[in-house]
Amino acid sequence: MSGERELMSWDDLGTGARTLAEAIHDDGWRPDLILGIARGGLLVAGALAYAMGVKNVYTMNVEFYTGIDERLEAPMILPPVPELIHLDTARVLIADDVADTGATLELVKEFCAGKVGEVRSAVLYEKPWTTFRCEYVWRRSDAWITFPWSAEPAVGEGGAA
Repeated sequence: MSGERELMSWDDLGTGARTLAEAIHDDGWRPDLILGIARGGLLVAGALAYAMGVKNVYTMNVEFYTGIDERLEAPMILPPVPELIHLDTARVLIADDVADTGATLELVKEFCAGKVGEVRSAVLYEKPWTTFRCEYVWRRSDAWITFPWSAEPAVGEGGAA
């Protein structure tokens, strides 16, 4: 990591989601459902769902980051785990805020394998060192991204969420 910080605004979320939606549309691909990775991917998933007119939005809780550039050894799927039943022909778009190490996205893609018809991924930011390459990326950066939803400490706490 470069030590730089990039501050993303709420307007950037709208611009980024719209740009991703247009790239997906221009690719001739339309997801049947969007799977947002909690927490940062929830806002991305919702914005993409509106921009693409997709009504089916699932969420999946994955814990990996414990602080700024601090993470567990491996990402963990937390309950409740979505039941991907009767989706063997579905096109699923995994949405997240950033592909940093790539471990979280890889875990979610592996979770979907064999349960859905096709999986693609979309992120706002992709780091140059990620091991997971997304099909749709709004920006590439080696800076630490400060997202508008996590820029302030949680209410009643001293550190960023």
